[in-house]
Amino acid sequence: MNRIALRGVCKSFGAVQAVRDVTLAIETGAFVTLLGPSGSGKTTTMRMIAGLEQPSAGVVAIGDRVVSGAGVFVPTHRRNLGMVFQSYAIWPHKTVAENVAFPLERRRVTRAEQAGQVTRMLDLVGLGAYRDRYPAQLSGGQQQRVSLARALVAGPEVILFDEPLSNLDAQLRDSMRTLIRGIQQQLGITAVWVTHDQEEAMVLSDLIYLMQGGRLVQGGPPEALYERPANLFAATFIGQANTLPVTGIDRAAGTVRAAGQALRVATIGADPLERVLVVRPHQLSFAAPGANVLPGRVRSAAYLGDRMRYHVALDGGGEVALGTAAGLTRRGPGDAVGVHLPPAFCLVM
Repeated sequence: MNRIALRGVCKSFGAVQAVRDVTLAIETGAFVTLLGPSGSGKTTTMRMIAGLEQPSAGVVAIGDRVVSGAGVFVPTHRRNLGMVFQSYAIWPHKTVAENVAFPLERRRVTRAEQAGQVTRMLDLVGLGAYRDRYPAQLSGGQQQRVSLARALVAGPEVILFDEPLSNLDAQLRDSMRTLIRGIQQQLGITAVWVTHDQEEAMVLSDLIYLMQGGRLVQGGPPEALYERPANLFAATFIGQANTLPVTGIDRAAGTVRAAGQALRVATIGADPLERVLVVRPHQLSFAAPGANVLPGRVRSAAYLGDRMRYHVALDGGGEVALGTAAGLTRRGPGDAVGVHLPPAFCLVM
């Protein structure tokens, strides 16, 4: 019974409205990410799920129990949650095993049961051989694994992650993502992850809820948010996107005018004032002159090992980025090229 539901949740700090009318559902066993820039309301939303903040309005339910609502507020320690913090938050004077055992001590679990559960969790996170070490004797990644084991050891219904990997280097972040996602799937526990890192959200999540200015902008699987963004903010925040100003629209023909010529597009947004053509860099390619091909010159070319990254200044105005496999014929700065924009991937919003 660990489904999470928020209905019309708001949170204000004085005159500042940090979260505005958020409604969402997180199914049992799902890995869901609250994604957005600083100040978007994602951390405050998670803190209301945790009971660390009380909503100004709305309802938070976990399973069949309302934990925040009209006349109801269940404190954090009675919500059966685990939480992993950005700062690790482990005690320096306790060993690894003692840190992990702490939630069990608070629940008055017998020492014999504690020993078995602690051993199981340390083995699960790959720290079985480190049980007698102190935090100062561990790397940052190992300390975060201690925090993860402590959050899981008491068998919570839900585990919350507050930007837990932001203090780790890039290579270690990758390995920790794999470890955390594997454990979450193995245990079948419901997980809520907060981050501003869109790549992290794409790698980990079953569902992403994108937030801006305290509101939900879009929710869905990573593929949906990437391929079918709801608006320009979603398109540019998740992944990279080329944007070109649109100077004219012919809805009957399904074309728009951008970079000096008519281009066929997949969709044209309903609002005629929102005239920006959006297309992802990886969907573009070099091509000979023809339909939906914009002429231009290569401004820069970067070798990235398995691929090349180009920026092309368009003759009709504007600039686009695109990538090709490194083994293909390369272009250099100043080369005249044509850039094909596939109509199926051109969105006007």
